[in-house]
Amino acid sequence: MNMLLNLESPVTTAHRAKLAYIYVRQSTAGQVRQHQESTELQYRLVDRAAAFGWPKERIEVIDDDLGKSGTSSDGRGGFQRLIAEIGLGKAGLVLSLDASRLARNNHDWHQLLELCSLFGVLIADGERVYDPCAYHDRLLLGLSGIMSEAELHQIKLRLHQGERQKAARGELRVPLPAGLAYGRDGRIGFNPDEEVHARLLHLFAKFRELRSAKAVMRHFQEANLLVPVRPLDGPSPHDVVWRPVSNARILQVLKNPAYAGAYVYGRRRRTPIGRRSGSRHGATEAVAIQDWPVCLKDAFPGYIDWEEFMANQRRLADNLNHYDANRHGVPRQGNALLQGIAICGRCGRRMGLHYSGQNGNYPVYLCRADQHQHGGPRCQEVRALGVDAAVERLLLEALTPDRLALAIAALGELENEARALERQWSLKRERARYEAERARRQYDAVEPENRLVARSLERVWEDKLRQAEQIDIEYESWRRQQPISLAAADRAQIISLGEDLPKLWDAASVVERKQILRLVVKEVVLDQRPESGQVWIRIIWQTGAVSEHKVRRNVSSYRNYADVAALEARVRDLVVARKIDREIARALNADGLLSAHGRPFSGGEVHLLRKRWNIPTVKINRTEHNPRQWPDGTYSVQGAAEALSISTQTVFKWLQKGRLSGHQITKGMPWQINLSNPQIAELRTQVRRTTLSKKEAS
Repeated sequence: MNMLLNLESPVTTAHRAKLAYIYVRQSTAGQVRQHQESTELQYRLVDRAAAFGWPKERIEVIDDDLGKSGTSSDGRGGFQRLIAEIGLGKAGLVLSLDASRLARNNHDWHQLLELCSLFGVLIADGERVYDPCAYHDRLLLGLSGIMSEAELHQIKLRLHQGERQKAARGELRVPLPAGLAYGRDGRIGFNPDEEVHARLLHLFAKFRELRSAKAVMRHFQEANLLVPVRPLDGPSPHDVVWRPVSNARILQVLKNPAYAGAYVYGRRRRTPIGRRSGSRHGATEAVAIQDWPVCLKDAFPGYIDWEEFMANQRRLADNLNHYDANRHGVPRQGNALLQGIAICGRCGRRMGLHYSGQNGNYPVYLCRADQHQHGGPRCQEVRALGVDAAVERLLLEALTPDRLALAIAALGELENEARALERQWSLKRERARYEAERARRQYDAVEPENRLVARSLERVWEDKLRQAEQIDIEYESWRRQQPISLAAADRAQIISLGEDLPKLWDAASVVERKQILRLVVKEVVLDQRPESGQVWIRIIWQTGAVSEHKVRRNVSSYRNYADVAALEARVRDLVVARKIDREIARALNADGLLSAHGRPFSGGEVHLLRKRWNIPTVKINRTEHNPRQWPDGTYSVQGAAEALSISTQTVFKWLQKGRLSGHQITKGMPWQINLSNPQIAELRTQVRRTTLSKKEAS
């Protein structure tokens, strides 16, 4: 600091005509408090500037950045002010203890050098004065900036390696979630708060039952339960606070390995991608579980074991509706029973859903994998209603032997859930009473004369009493709606519903049906290509068993009808048995057969089938041609035409106009015309008169 100004100093009168700026910076608030000698040494640079010829009143000290890191200019108002003063041409000298005080990164350092060279500003440190316009000085200043950034990198690297080694032994003190706490001996254990412990156990139990984070969130909201949270802002120790439940808070608990008793270091890492504008630090990204640098299992007590934690992570990943990634998603609203668990029998990929119809009431399972990935056609489309009905029937058949055990288990689950909620309410009421009693003791401890404090404590006490009273009111309301033990009538009703599985199934919602199905069935493979008019179903049960079934599907034409040959043979047999179309339709419906469109057969549809297959109608007289007169005395169309000496077309016309009376057993059967001898004679006379009059007129 006492070096004499040499004769070759670059300081000129033009530089002294401007201001000299002393830049003072320390990296952290702790360094400002503890390294006071370094701070004092930087302030004494004012004497060095005076030695260069600047008057004290023309020397400005910029110390706005004390306690701020030099890794970036963001947040350093003093450095930005210095850059502005240089750009305005007010600076003749910038003086700092060394390059690391001005900047710890090359971007800010070279920006400073560029401005100083443009405006002819000198840069000085504790040893010498540099002219950024001179090549060699600029080279030395550039190397100083590079070494300053490299020094910071080495410091961070050493600190990180030491932290990593300490974490590998499980000795690095890391922030703990609300359910865990450090003991006096430094070991990690359960939070001593009984309500916190019970609330987290209830959360994990409900996720084990409901298998969805949002379902757990809705359960907590319906039960008016809060979740414990430990905010990490501010100095430690951090107290546990109670917050309203949200999906993010439920996921934070489920995804935290500390609740499984695992000591983990390096769950997140910094990435330059996705950095927010104005942020000093880069964004972070989650690290895959298999890539965690340190993962010590069973390092301390946990609420769940490691196997359940991993199962929860797989379940959370599967709950995302991403069929291309082979994730089935959670059950959603919609009529498709196999949503998420239907597998394409051709390519093995998970099938998506499409709802057709005017109102979107007809679900269709379809495989779009080849279409999305290669631009090819869809693998297949399977109508869902028939397949769902078959799977539903098979599911109820599988559950029928255990229906009584299921009903008893349901009773136990209801009573256990009621007791668990009763426990949560009991702890919640106990905490509210404690808070009110604590506020009362604080009020009693204050001197009566100190009304300034007494009034505030009185208001706090009243607020706590109101909160405790409100919790008691909510508890009584819950007790009226959710009794702890079921009445005998309710138990009998539940057992009767359990014994009548179809009735219970009909009473369940679509989401509940899908949840029940997934508890029993793992996947269902569908393929409608092997046989025409049928869907091949392969059910993979949760027990590992596999069963195969076939279901007839609706088709647009009888060319694709399942076992059309058997249907044709059955129709021919019924025709040989002298059954008319209406009787054939009743017989086919009695056999359980359906039409191509899935509807019961009608006489008209049987008539069209006979025309399609060239099956002649049944003859009343068991002959190929109709006789002149039927056994009951009625005439056929040909017989009536012969008896009346008219054409058959005239007979049909007279039948249509009502001049002749007759009937058909059914459409397509021969006519049976009623004609008596007097009527024949009268009609023949009318025909002759009409013929003679036409001849005379001609």
